[in-house]
Amino acid sequence: MKAIVCDKYGSPDLLELKEIKKPIPAENQVLVKVHAASLNFGNLVLLKGKPFLARFAFGLTRPKYSIPGGDIAGTVEAVGKDIKQFQVGDEVFGDLSVCGWGGFAEYVSVPEFALALKPANISFEEAAATPMAGVTALQGLRDKGKIKSGQKVLIYGASGGVGTFAVQIAKSFEAEVTGVCSPRNVEILRSIGADHILDYTKEDFTQSEEYYDLILGVNGSNVISAYKRVLKPNGNFVHVGGSESQLFQTLFLGPIISMTGSKKICNLLQRANQKDLNYLKELLESGKVKPIIDKRYKLSEITEAFKYFQEGHAQGKVVITV
Repeated sequence: MKAIVCDKYGSPDLLELKEIKKPIPAENQVLVKVHAASLNFGNLVLLKGKPFLARFAFGLTRPKYSIPGGDIAGTVEAVGKDIKQFQVGDEVFGDLSVCGWGGFAEYVSVPEFALALKPANISFEEAAATPMAGVTALQGLRDKGKIKSGQKVLIYGASGGVGTFAVQIAKSFEAEVTGVCSPRNVEILRSIGADHILDYTKEDFTQSEEYYDLILGVNGSNVISAYKRVLKPNGNFVHVGGSESQLFQTLFLGPIISMTGSKKICNLLQRANQKDLNYLKELLESGKVKPIIDKRYKLSEITEAFKYFQEGHAQGKVVITV
């Protein structure tokens, strides 16, 4: 089979399309014929080995996982004898980041807990765009942010992969959603139901007189004190992504701020799990959430896909068609 292989940390130019041996599923694994995959920030970390702390999970001197790719969608090709949830022919989607990655390939063997049945009303590409970004948005809003109906929620970086899911998931909780984005992305946010849209080149939400119950920081470099200023009492700021300085402020200053006042500042480390994947499946089937895909690339165009993705201007998700 064909697969993307990378044996050392560095740039997208190191990614190689190679012919390797097709995997054989173990007794507790499902063999999936991959139809589509997608890119996430974790793919960049796995490729570059940055920030350095990530190497303690991914390998200190070289990648522990030579085939990248976390999000997949495809068809079950074979199952081990201990598999109970799936059978040959099932259409599935899942997140492989907790079980060895390997999604940028024609086939991959994975444990069944990493998969869920694909909604019948969406394509394989849309399904592949969903798992990591969708679960990240869900856990940030529901688990860390404690979102409730009627709350005022602001999503900074609302037009990217996680952001577009966050807007729609927040609306499914019946929140009043404000999305912050660049001028080119205003129409995307309008199309997915944002109640208010702020163009950050014209409006600085941190200096406004609007206050929020929950702020999800998906991308940005604002100082933590700026977010804190526009939080309501008992409000929550959840850092999902952004500059390294913002991450370190959240990690080290967040606990102090949270202990000394009613406003809470925290960081989210997404945890892939089947229960949340099935929750997203229901949202997709109901039409409350629809994946937004910016660009599609072939497996052989993986280098170009990574170069575009790392520029940080994707509108929604970047998908790989296998």
